[in-house]
Amino acid sequence: QVQLVESGGGLVQAGGSLRLSCAASGLTFSTYAMGWFRQAPGKEREFVTAISRDGVRTIYGHSVKGRINISRDNTKNTVLLQMNNLETEDTAVYYCAANRPPTYNSLTSRSGEYEYWGQGTQVTVSS
Repeated sequence: QVQLVESGGGLVQAGGSLRLSCAASGLTFSTYAMGWFRQAPGKEREFVTAISRDGVRTIYGHSVKGRINISRDNTKNTVLLQMNNLETEDTAVYYCAANRPPTYNSLTSRSGEYEYWGQGTQVTVSS
């Protein structure tokens, strides 16, 4: 059974930083691209970032580019999301997701192409 478990969310002041972690089990982690999405109340799920199966390629959503960094450790089956200079607009539930890419290092921002999802972790940024 595939499980993706996010952690590291919480309450932070604007301008602060958080690091989210996603621990994966039940899948061959190194064969999956990993992504982060977020969903704020009343809004659609939004792509945040994704990293290729070997960690070489990354893509970022427009609203977070320059403020976040994604990384992965295939020896520990984890993916990390470092978020800096947080804004109140970053308040959302953050989800980790896994995508089996059609080609070795392909990446996608489309949520429908991710097969597995975590339960989410809440990030709240106060002004």
